[in-house]
Amino acid sequence: MNVYIAEFVGTAILALFGCGVVANVNLKGSLARGSDWVVVAFGWGFAVTFAIYAIGQFSGAHINPAVTLGFAVAGDFEWGMVIPYIIAQITGAMLGAAIVWLHFMPHFKAEEDEGTKLGVFSTGPSYPNYVSNFASEIIGTFILVMGLLFIGANDFTEGLNPLIVGFLITAIGLSLGGTTGYAINPARDFGPRLAHFLLPIPGKGTSNFKYAVVPFIGPLTGGALGAAVYNTVFTGKTDIFLIIAIAATVLVLLFGVFLNKSILKENTSKLM
Repeated sequence: MNVYIAEFVGTAILALFGCGVVANVNLKGSLARGSDWVVVAFGWGFAVTFAIYAIGQFSGAHINPAVTLGFAVAGDFEWGMVIPYIIAQITGAMLGAAIVWLHFMPHFKAEEDEGTKLGVFSTGPSYPNYVSNFASEIIGTFILVMGLLFIGANDFTEGLNPLIVGFLITAIGLSLGGTTGYAINPARDFGPRLAHFLLPIPGKGTSNFKYAVVPFIGPLTGGALGAAVYNTVFTGKTDIFLIIAIAATVLVLLFGVFLNKSILKENTSKLM
C-alpha cells in the first residue's frame, strides 16, 4: 500500500472510532448517551490502537501531523514527506467524520443543541482563553511525542506497540483532556471540523473556525518541542531545532495573548 493512502486510511479509522464514540455518548437518542468521560478517553485510545494495527506496517501510522513533524525534528522521518503526510491525514479524518455523520444521521436530526453536534466533530475549550488553551494543547502533544519516542526506544513483545500507544492516548485524555478536549492532533480536529462545515447537518450552527487555530498550531508546536527536548535530554543531539521549538512555543503563547485582547476588544465594542 502507498504510504500516503495508508495515512489516509489510518486517519479515517481514527476519526471513525474517535468521533464515533463522542457521537455515541452525546447525541440524543443514542443508547450510550450519558456514558462518561472514561468511555470517551478509552474510545479514542482504542481508535488509535486499531488505526496503527491497520496501517502501521505501511506508513509507520503517524495518523497525526504533530507526530509527523515531531519525527522529522527527531531525525526519524524525511522532511520532504511531511506536507503530503499531513494532507493525507486531514483528508482521511474528513472521511472518517463523514461516515460517523452517515451512521448517526437520525440522531443528528433529533439533536437540538448546536454545540453537541459540533462536539462530535471537533474540540472546544472548557474555559475559553487562548493562552491557556494553547498551553494545554502544547503540553498534551509534548507528552504524546515524547511518549512515542520513549516507546520506540524500548523493546516490547511483537505486535504490542500499538496497544501501548493506545494506552498513552487514553492516559493523556484521562489526566489532561478536560481542558480543551485534547485534540493533540491537527488532523483529528481540522479534518472533522471541515466535514462539519461541508456536510448538510440540520441545525448545525457555526463550525467555530475562530477556535480552530488552537488545535492546529498548538499540537504542531508541542510535537516539535517534545521531539527537540527528547533529542537534547535523552540522546544528546543538541541542535537548532530546540531553539526553534522554544521560540515557536513562546510566539504561540504570545499569539494567544493577542487573540484574547482582540476578542475582549470585540466584545466590549458590541456592548457599547
